[in-house]
Amino acid sequence: MKRPIGVTLISYFYLFGAVVLILTAIFFDADPHTIGIAERFGLPHAPERLVRVLVAFLSLVLVYGYIRLTIWGYWFMIAYSVSFGCISALLISTSSPQPFLGNMIFSLVILMYTLYVRNSFLQSFKQGR
Repeated sequence: MKRPIGVTLISYFYLFGAVVLILTAIFFDADPHTIGIAERFGLPHAPERLVRVLVAFLSLVLVYGYIRLTIWGYWFMIAYSVSFGCISALLISTSSPQPFLGNMIFSLVILMYTLYVRNSFLQSFKQGR
């Protein structure tokens, strides 16, 4: 089964994001007045560096399953997009709604595309990949 181009692009985007998160967790000390990754995931009191590393490793696992068209990668992406989209939708009412609105729209687009190409994941599962 040939991998859809959108799955490849989404996977590379998440891979790039994971690398950036790891690098910024090591080399960047976030300004306390900015909106960090922890707050974007609805955890404003969690340590920013720890959340960055955890999200990065979670993204790496997600990318591995998604780019290989595994059924668990499909469901992982669905769960990740729904949860991150819902958290962002709930946080839109905060003082700075712009990043949360963008995150919600991005999650919705990823969710819709993943559902659109679900047959690629199912055919890959039937072939035993």
